[in-house]
Amino acid sequence: MQTEVDDNNTAVPPTATTNTSATSTTEVQATAPGQLRVIKRNGTVVSYDDSKITVAITKAFLAVEGGTAAASSRIHETVEKLSQQVSATFKRRMPSGGTIHIEDIQDQVELALMRSGDHKVARDYVLYREERRQQREENTAAEPSKAHPTIKVSNPDGSQTPLDLGRMEIIVGEACAGLKDVDAQHIIDEALKNLYDGVPAKDVNTSLVITARTLVEKEPNYTFATSRLLLDNLRAEALPFLGIANSATQADMIALYPKALVSYIDKGIELELLAPNLRDYDLDKLGQALDASRDLQFNYLGLQTLYDRYFIHSNEVRIELPQIFFMRVAMGLAHREENREERAIEFYRLLSSFDYMSSTPTLFNAGTLRPQLSSCYLTTVPDDLHGIYGAIQDNAMLSKWAGGLGNDWTPVRALGAYIKGTNGKSQGVVPFLKVVNDTAVAVNQGGKRKGAVCAYLETWHMDIEEFVELRKNTGDDRRRTHDMNTANWVPDLFMKRVFDDGEWTLFSPNDVPDLHDLYGEAFEKAYTAYEARCKAGDFPLFKTVRAQELWRKMLGMLFETGHPWITFKDPCNIRSPQQHVGVVHSSNLCTEITLNTNKDEIAVCNLGSVNLAQHTEEGGLNLEKLEKTVKTAVRMLDNVIDINYYSVGQAEKSNMLHRPVGLGLMGFQDSLYKQHIAYGSEDAVTFADRSMEAISYFAIKSSSELAEERGSYTTFDGSLWSQGILPIDSVQKLIEERGGEAYIKVDQSQTMDWAGLRAQVQSKGMRNSNVMAIAPTATIANITGVAQSIEPTYQNLYVKSNLSGEFTVVNPHLVNDLKARGLWDNVMVNDLKYYEGSVQQIDRIPADLKAMYATAFEVEPRWIIDAASRRQKWIDQAQSLNLYIAGASGKKLDITYRMAWYSGLKTTYYLRALAATGTEKSTIDTNALNAVSSAAATPAPVEAAAGPAPVPQACSLDDPDCEACQ
Repeated sequence: MQTEVDDNNTAVPPTATTNTSATSTTEVQATAPGQLRVIKRNGTVVSYDDSKITVAITKAFLAVEGGTAAASSRIHETVEKLSQQVSATFKRRMPSGGTIHIEDIQDQVELALMRSGDHKVARDYVLYREERRQQREENTAAEPSKAHPTIKVSNPDGSQTPLDLGRMEIIVGEACAGLKDVDAQHIIDEALKNLYDGVPAKDVNTSLVITARTLVEKEPNYTFATSRLLLDNLRAEALPFLGIANSATQADMIALYPKALVSYIDKGIELELLAPNLRDYDLDKLGQALDASRDLQFNYLGLQTLYDRYFIHSNEVRIELPQIFFMRVAMGLAHREENREERAIEFYRLLSSFDYMSSTPTLFNAGTLRPQLSSCYLTTVPDDLHGIYGAIQDNAMLSKWAGGLGNDWTPVRALGAYIKGTNGKSQGVVPFLKVVNDTAVAVNQGGKRKGAVCAYLETWHMDIEEFVELRKNTGDDRRRTHDMNTANWVPDLFMKRVFDDGEWTLFSPNDVPDLHDLYGEAFEKAYTAYEARCKAGDFPLFKTVRAQELWRKMLGMLFETGHPWITFKDPCNIRSPQQHVGVVHSSNLCTEITLNTNKDEIAVCNLGSVNLAQHTEEGGLNLEKLEKTVKTAVRMLDNVIDINYYSVGQAEKSNMLHRPVGLGLMGFQDSLYKQHIAYGSEDAVTFADRSMEAISYFAIKSSSELAEERGSYTTFDGSLWSQGILPIDSVQKLIEERGGEAYIKVDQSQTMDWAGLRAQVQSKGMRNSNVMAIAPTATIANITGVAQSIEPTYQNLYVKSNLSGEFTVVNPHLVNDLKARGLWDNVMVNDLKYYEGSVQQIDRIPADLKAMYATAFEVEPRWIIDAASRRQKWIDQAQSLNLYIAGASGKKLDITYRMAWYSGLKTTYYLRALAATGTEKSTIDTNALNAVSSAAATPAPVEAAAGPAPVPQACSLDDPDCEACQ
C-alpha cells in the first residue's frame, strides 16, 4: 500500500480520492508573519503542518515494509529524522514564512527518501505519484464540456465557439478559493447578464472583472477575487506572445511559470527591451524559485496598477506576469553579485512577499537597457545664463528616465539686481521657473507618469514674495507655474523672528553670496551683519518686512494653492552626516531627501520602503523578521548605485562619492490597526518612535556590515558617522544650535544598544553616507495593498482616481471589526457612503471603533506632528509629511506649522485642508459611488481667526495620493 502527501498536506492512501474542490476558510492575506503555508492544486491555501509530513512518510514505509514489531522501531526513528529534514528545508529557505506548493513538499519527501538510502520506498513513492497524476488528468479529460446553449463567443480569427461555462466556473472558482464571504456563483450569474451572442472573447473576462469589482464596497474580499479574475486576462495576453500556452488557469502556472521566464528573457532581449546580461543567469534555477501562489496576494488596485504602468510591453501587449516582473527586477539588481542566482532569488522573495518594495523607477527600469533606478535628483542652479539653461536641460534628461527633481534656485539673482555683463537689470527667478514648469509638462517620464519638479527658494531671497504666488490662478499667467511644485527653504533665524515678532530683511543673493552656504549660528552672524550694512546704506537693493506678515503670506498661499511647502534649512544641515563636504540647499520633489548639492554635484537618492504591516503582529513588531528584511533591502539599494544609468555626469560623480540611499516605510496605519491602536493616541506616537528606532538601528547596522564587505563610501572620513555621531545623537546638536528649549522640544528616549552600534560604525565604517528617508510610496503602497507611507486613513470608503482608472477603496480592517460585532450590512455601506467614509456620525458604531477608525481629517494635527517628531530623531534624512487640517484657519495653520518647526522636523509636504467635497449619496443597489473631488469654492482669507474654510485639494497629480515620487 502506497501513500503521498495530498493537497491538504496530509497522507493519502492509494484507495482514497483527493478532494481538489474543497475550499479553505483561510485567506492568504490573513496568515501570520513567519508562518509557512501550503497551496493546494485548486489554489486554496492551508497552514503547513509538520505532523502530516510524518504521517505521510510513515504510511509510505508501512506500505513497503509492513507493520511488524521488528520494523516498527526502525521506521519510527527513520521517519522522525526524514520529517525533520523536509521541514527544515522549507524553514531554511523561507525563514520569514511563505507559501509552498503541495508538489514542492512531495518533491522534498521523495528526495529525502532517496538520500536516506530507502530506495525501494522512494521508488514506490515515485510510481504512486505518477499514477495519481495520470488519474487526475483522466478525471479532468472525462469531465463533460459545459457549453452555453445560446451565447457564442467571437474569437480573434473571426470564428465563433459556444461560451465555455465549464472554464468560466474553473476561473471564477479559483478566483474565489480561500476568500471568506465571496460567492463565485453570484459573479457568474451577474456576468452572464452582461454577455450576448457574438460577444468578443476578451469581453468575457472583462465582464467577470467588472461584475466582481462592483461588489467590493459590499465585501472587501471581492477585491482579491477581482484581481484573480484579472490575472486570467493577463495570462491570456502574455502566454501566447511568449509561445507558452493559449490559455491557462492559475493552477497551471505552477508548471508554466518556469517555462515562461525563459521565453520572456529571450523575447525581451530579442525586442531590445531587456538587458542581454539577463541571459547569463541560470534561468532554470530562477524559474523554479517563482512562486505562483504569490499572484494571489494582490488586490485589484495593485494588480491593475502593475498592468497599466509597470509591466513591460511590446506593441501594447504586456509580456510580463507578476512573478516574472518581480524576478526581472531582482535579476536587474543582482547581476553584479558573485552568487547572482542566490541573490536574485533572495531579492525576488523579498519583493514578491510584499515585505519590501523598491521605488517606482527601480521597478520600471531594472533589468532593461536603460536601468535608471534612482528616484530623486537634487540640483543647485548657478547664477549665469549658461548654467541656468544647463540645469533645465539636466531636468529634462533626468525626468525622461523617471527621476523626480528638486532644484535649488536661491543663487539666482533677484528681480532688479544689476547685471554687469549687459549693464542691465535682472528679471529675477520667476521667468525661468515658467520654463522649468513647461519642461516638466513636456518630458513626462517616458510616458509612464507625469514629469514632476519642485523649485526651492530661501526665505531671505528678494523674489520670495512673488515666488510664493507662483501657483495662484489669478494674475499674469506668464509669471505663474500651474504644474510644478514650489517650496520655501526656511532658516531658523526667520522662525525665531516670527516667534519674537521681529523684522526680516530680503536680499539679492549676488549681494550676499555667502548666505547660501551658511546655516545655524554662522548664518545668524552673517545675516545680522548684512542687515547692519543695509542700515548703513551699503546695499541699494534690499527690503525689510515684518516677519509675521511674510509668514502669514506664506501660510495664506499654502492654504489657497497648496504651495510653497514649508521646509527647514537648519535642521537639515545641522543634523546632516555629510556637513564636512558640503551644504544641503534644498530637498527633493517630495521633501524627504536632504543631500548636499553644488554646481559640480547633482545629488541622487535611491529609494525603497519596508512594508511595516508585514512585520507587525498583534503584540507589536517582529524584530527578527524586520532585521532580515532591512538587511536585504539595504543591499538592494546599495546595488542600485553601481548598476544605475546616469543621464547626467554630475549625478554619477555625486552618487559614487557618497553612495546615499533612502530606506523608508509604508503601511504604518495598517500596523496600528493590527495592534488595535488609534492613530490619534500616545500609543501610536510611541509605536512611531519604536518602529523607526528599529528600522534605523538595522539600517545603520546593515550599511556598516556592507562597508566591512565592500568598503566605506569615499567621503566617510570626517563625517558624523566617523565621529560616532548617529542620527539620534545629532538631535542634541540641533537643540544646542537653537539655544535650548525656547525654540525646540524633542523626545530623545531610546531602547536599543546604540553604544555598541556607534563602536561598530566607527570601526567598520559605513557603505552609504545616508541610509533613511520616508517617501510618499503612493503607487508602491497601492501595489502591496497597504496605506501609503506614514499617512492616516484618508477615508474608510471612497473611490480612488488615478492614471489607472477609478477603484473603490474600502477599509478591510473596519469591515472585519464591524463583522465581528454583527454590524456589517448594506445599511452600514450606505451610511459610510452618505458620511463620506467617516464613522463618527453613525450612531450604532461603538466609541472604541470610532476612535480607531478616525480618518485623516478627524485626527488632530498634533498627533501627526508628534509621531513625525519621534521618527525624525532616528532618520538621517527626512520624511514626506502631509498635514491634514479640518476647518482650516489662519490661527490653526500658524499653530500647526510653528509646532512642526518647534518639534525638530526637517520638512513638511502637502497641506491637505478639508475641501468642499461631495460623495454621491447613493444606495448600494445602484453600485454608484463617486470619487472624492474638489468643489469650486473661494477660499476664505487665511487671516481669519477661526472657522471652517473650504480649500481646494493640494495635489493635482492624484487625489488623495500624490504619485510623483513613488
